[in-house]
Amino acid sequence: MSSLSNIYGEVRDLPRAAIIPAVAVGAPFMQYICDACGYIYDEAVGDADSGLAAGTRFDDIPDDWYCPLCGVTKSDFTLYEAPSIEALRARTSSAAPVAKRGGTPGVVIVGGGRAGWQMAEALRALDAALPITLVSACAADVYDKPLLSVAMARQMDPGKLVKETGADAAKRLGVRLLAHTDAVRICPDTRSLRTTRGTLRYDQLVLAHGAQTALPPALPAALCWRINHLGAYRKLRAALGDAPKDVVIVGAGLIGSELANDLALGGHRITLLDVMAQPLARWPGEQAGRPLLEAWKDLPIRFLGGVQVAGVEQLGGHLRVTTTCGQKFVADQVIAAAGLVTPPRLAQSAALAWNQGIAVDAATLQTSDPRIHALGDCITIAGQASRYIEPITRQARAIAAHLCGREPAPFEAKPAVVRVKTTSHPMTLH
Repeated sequence: MSSLSNIYGEVRDLPRAAIIPAVAVGAPFMQYICDACGYIYDEAVGDADSGLAAGTRFDDIPDDWYCPLCGVTKSDFTLYEAPSIEALRARTSSAAPVAKRGGTPGVVIVGGGRAGWQMAEALRALDAALPITLVSACAADVYDKPLLSVAMARQMDPGKLVKETGADAAKRLGVRLLAHTDAVRICPDTRSLRTTRGTLRYDQLVLAHGAQTALPPALPAALCWRINHLGAYRKLRAALGDAPKDVVIVGAGLIGSELANDLALGGHRITLLDVMAQPLARWPGEQAGRPLLEAWKDLPIRFLGGVQVAGVEQLGGHLRVTTTCGQKFVADQVIAAAGLVTPPRLAQSAALAWNQGIAVDAATLQTSDPRIHALGDCITIAGQASRYIEPITRQARAIAAHLCGREPAPFEAKPAVVRVKTTSHPMTLH
């Protein structure tokens, strides 16, 4: 989370499952990468949500097919082959070893999510010898966060969401990975980052630590789930078990609506609360809220708008949610989905400019400290956050070009096309 609540690929019921590959039997399956967000279409796997059966060749996909993560079209995909560090070295004039000890500290990246790994990929593509260290509070496994909102409906094993372990990605890219390590403080004067595993020096620092789920004062952290990464999702699935449960979700934006839809399709009974009168209230009701409520009428989802939570308390083996107007709801689990906020601690420690997030230059993504850049969910440009998947790859390329002294690749903020993955009624919103 960058972020969960964004351009999740729209699911369409199109008659494509019967597509027959038009290439010779036995020809190797290929992979194609989305140049916008980094999603990889694997011919061997296909795209079941769009009706593309396993074995569907890329050339056989209709031109109006779109990326299931960010929504761009087939024309934005190119042939992909995961580069080895040896191949990357061969593309550069220098054969110096990656992350050479005793030399320059190189670049330190904070964050092991999509933004962090996209940053490492972009840097390595330009410089095979650059020392790169990635600091992650989790295992830094590579996975598509949008799938967290549809995994139950698809009956997906959470363990199978991982596309590449953090250790394997680090080995492939020649990156030093410090997994399960918290970044504690930035010391700009000494160009060092204090972590729970010691102090790291850096030549350049890139913050890609994302945002976290906002937690209003009425929602105790110990009693509420916040689903913004795979680890929390795995624990929620384990807590829900196999029997239907009563779940209260506080917040009916993108995250809350998608989770409500997915958990209901998984057999759970959902009460969805929001201060606004309709779900997805950022968009006009006729575009989003009303069609979604109509699609939910046969699902075990009860939506109550115009209510505010006053508190959550333990009640025996259950939880009780009370609203300011006196309504009470008993639940087995409570999920907070009240938006995202950028944790300020690291930025404050370095006295970085702040504007509802880490303020960065619109073109280079440089912070107020010339040796610190930032990208993804943790940044704002002119006070505006853009917590969507599509911009991250372009942001990483802009920073990599700037840090490696290559031809500038300025980032350009663009209006987002939002794919809402409420499978009962998928939507494309602007």
